[in-house]
Amino acid sequence: MSLAIFDLDNTLIAGDSDHRWGEFLVHKNIVDPELYKTRNDEFYRAYQAGTLDIQAYLDFALEPFTRLSAEELSALREEFMADWIQPLMLDKAAELLRSHRERGHHLLIITATNRVVTGPIAERLGVDELLATEAEHDGHRYTGKVAGTPCFREGKVTRLHQWLEQNPHRLEHSYFYSDSANDLPLLEAVGYPIAVDPDPTLEAAARERRWPIISLRS
Repeated sequence: MSLAIFDLDNTLIAGDSDHRWGEFLVHKNIVDPELYKTRNDEFYRAYQAGTLDIQAYLDFALEPFTRLSAEELSALREEFMADWIQPLMLDKAAELLRSHRERGHHLLIITATNRVVTGPIAERLGVDELLATEAEHDGHRYTGKVAGTPCFREGKVTRLHQWLEQNPHRLEHSYFYSDSANDLPLLEAVGYPIAVDPDPTLEAAARERRWPIISLRS
């Protein structure tokens, strides 16, 4: 069975769920509005530029979870999904997922965004598996720390290889769709890399390597 792997943010959805979650927290007055928005935007620009310090970002992004009960977080996720993510869903992304599913492929989302935010999105998209950055939980609350390897840049390759140890798939038979140059390590590792509405750096790399370039927005 072939493996079809998809980045999430700005690939299967028309926006960045991690950045929007930060905006949502600001909107709900759960964090300091001015300070948090400024830092959230700074980290997002660094991500786009390929200069993100992933550990510094995760220290920032996971801290609000430590102050929320399970009930509060559940309600917030439901509201976020309905009001902030649903409008970003793409018909062409749903068609792409359906085409791979009909071909008998195993569908996997791999994303740097944490599972707390992306779990409901992956469920809504109907994929078989989700590999995401994992927020540490002590059995009562989130600690604000990362559990394991962040699912970012080379970390995506590491996490995928760990998953492949328990799942019978081969990268040379696998597809990977992404918009971001941050995903070049994984794009270079699969047999069928596809650039989706790529950023300028990835677009240049894809043209140089003669990878397919597609749009799920136009």
